[in-house]
Amino acid sequence: MNQWPDAATTLPDDGTEGALVGRVWRPGIGPSVVAVRETGVHDVTASFPTVRDLCETPDPAAQLGTADGERFAGLDELLANTPPETRDPALPWLLAPVDLQAVKAAGVTFVVSLLERVIEERVRGEASGAAEVRERIRGLVGDDLASLRPGSQEASALKELLVAQGMWSQYLEVGIGPDAEIFTKAPALAAVGSATDAGVLASSRWNNPEPEMVIVVSSAGNVVGATLGNDVNLRDVEGRSALLLSKAKDNNASAALGPFVRLFDRGFGIDDVRKAAVTLTVEGDDGYRLDAVSSMSAISRDPLDLVGQLIGPHHQYPDGAVLYLGTMFAPVGDRDAPGQGFTHHDGDLVTIATPRLGALVNRIRPSDACEPWNFGLADLMRSLSARGAL
Repeated sequence: MNQWPDAATTLPDDGTEGALVGRVWRPGIGPSVVAVRETGVHDVTASFPTVRDLCETPDPAAQLGTADGERFAGLDELLANTPPETRDPALPWLLAPVDLQAVKAAGVTFVVSLLERVIEERVRGEASGAAEVRERIRGLVGDDLASLRPGSQEASALKELLVAQGMWSQYLEVGIGPDAEIFTKAPALAAVGSATDAGVLASSRWNNPEPEMVIVVSSAGNVVGATLGNDVNLRDVEGRSALLLSKAKDNNASAALGPFVRLFDRGFGIDDVRKAAVTLTVEGDDGYRLDAVSSMSAISRDPLDLVGQLIGPHHQYPDGAVLYLGTMFAPVGDRDAPGQGFTHHDGDLVTIATPRLGALVNRIRPSDACEPWNFGLADLMRSLSARGAL
């Protein structure tokens, strides 16, 4: 099997210099909020019962830096015990680094993924017809829509052209229209973290990872940190009908986040998110390898514009939210049969990385073969109450 991550491959390029917050399952105790420091992993749940509570403070990075907490493990120990097939349930393991926040995602925010969503719709989720439609659309609109500002007069003119040519699509509406696509990716507490399995619906025959920057937003609408995400995507399901988005996006273990949230401070902020290059590696047990890069500089909607569409007087999130910002990754090369494009194989190891945030690593399995999600909000409240953290 391909290699699971260790501390050296998980941490950002500056190690523990940033304010890194995560969550760990501690046997006999339950989910714990942790600070990842040079000295090890420290439990700060007594100060912040949830990551949400930390993110609601005026300066989360400073608060995390001064919080007292027991050092109970090293990061290498946690990572070694996190993969489900080798886990010792008597030892702690890593969880997704968010808890009560709503898990949201923005779609069709890059031109490449915009064109691929249109193609999925045109071929009704059948991969074999994608190449022909791809060339037709590129012949009509070209490859470069990156400079087109959504909602602008130029975007409206393109819409009129596409309608006249019979090529208008609901995906182009959210790609170049005034309103972004923002949807619910997963319920609170349903996301999985790094060094564990991520789920693809067993019935899907055309799917791919979506490497993304993910921002953490407080209830006041302030962006307080960032992490990495895999917005696992079922191209055949969504391509059949956009009304199947929830079936395509929200399945057991289909939202991966991590490894940690890096909180904003003087050394890391929203401009680092804007200029990040997110790398993707897919390694199959059959020797297959795919490498790609998604550059945030090519996004068509600024992250703060997306936050403004997510939260405000029109929609409140009292526990805050995390928002996947979208991806430019849309694999078109054939993995198996000619004309079938890319799709996952059981056991693929997916690594999503960027220097300032580290690496999120997941093994792809059928959703029903991943660990079931069975620890909900009521369980979390009972756990925190039992340890006197509430």
